[in-house]
Amino acid sequence: MKYEIVRRQSALLAVALCLIFPVSTHAQRGQRGAQAPQTAKATAPFDITGTWVSVITEDWKYRMVTPRKGDYDGVPGTVEAFRTANAWDPAKDEAAGEQCKGYGAVGVMRLPGYLRISWQDDNTLKMELTAGTQTRVFHFGPQEGRASEPTWQGYSTAQWESAITGRGEPRKGDLKVITTQLRAGYSRKNGVPYSANTNLAEYYHLMAGPNGDTLLTLISEIRDPQYLSETWVVSSHFKKVSDTSRWNPEPCSAR
Repeated sequence: MKYEIVRRQSALLAVALCLIFPVSTHAQRGQRGAQAPQTAKATAPFDITGTWVSVITEDWKYRMVTPRKGDYDGVPGTVEAFRTANAWDPAKDEAAGEQCKGYGAVGVMRLPGYLRISWQDDNTLKMELTAGTQTRVFHFGPQEGRASEPTWQGYSTAQWESAITGRGEPRKGDLKVITTQLRAGYSRKNGVPYSANTNLAEYYHLMAGPNGDTLLTLISEIRDPQYLSETWVVSSHFKKVSDTSRWNPEPCSAR
């Protein structure tokens, strides 16, 4: 009987300890978790802000001017895509008020002009472009406030990507941006189409030029189940400039 009383007292003591110590542990965790999470701005592996001008070193005839109708060389398009491109009519786009079809997120980064990148807040990057007077917004963290309707620039989620060197030190990382919820438009201004189901993955990388210029390389991966037979990968380049006197936003043009 005495043994049974002791055993019950021990069991009660164990239960009491289990109730006490987790509370203490959670309290300690709460104190450690009270620190505000680091923002995307604070953890940026490089400074992407500033004004940049496009450096067109490839596909000049498709980017500096509007290509002629039916010229879609280099596009891994489907039969439907080429049929749609062959029916391109800029006058119809103008009449429908769709002059910006070539200035969506898929096409606008390939157009000549300037772009200005700044922090809209600590977890949101804003990119303003002179081409078509467009604005893109890159959201870090939870995907809140996602648009319900597709737009030319869609909804972009962003994250910093970094790697570890052999010495265990982080090196400069890339900015990865995924854009969906796009309004259907043109990947080239001459009517080469992309659908509303397009997924655009972009990788921005900062590098130093041999002459001391600061360069931004953009690798774009375009996936479109309707108009592309495979992933279309293109590269674009930009140079950082301090002279912003040529910043002159232009309206969209269908031609």
